[in-house]
Amino acid sequence: MGKWFFQKKKSLRTPPSGMGRDDIATQSSICTGETLVGFLDKSTGRLLQAVVVRNDTDFADFYRSYGYEPPRQN
Repeated sequence: MGKWFFQKKKSLRTPPSGMGRDDIATQSSICTGETLVGFLDKSTGRLLQAVVVRNDTDFADFYRSYGYEPPRQN
């Protein structure tokens, strides 16, 4: 049997209630330059389920972890 037979399928993460792809936003710190991507709660202005992104691959991985196709870079 091949190695693929024993690999588990990654399960998708669940976005916050009532949020979807259109609610994904980024925020950058003016002090550290650190960039976060997450779901923007419009009532509070805070990112929910935010993660640090260091490059385009991290950004695309965030989208894919929720089952969304990342935006195309031009």
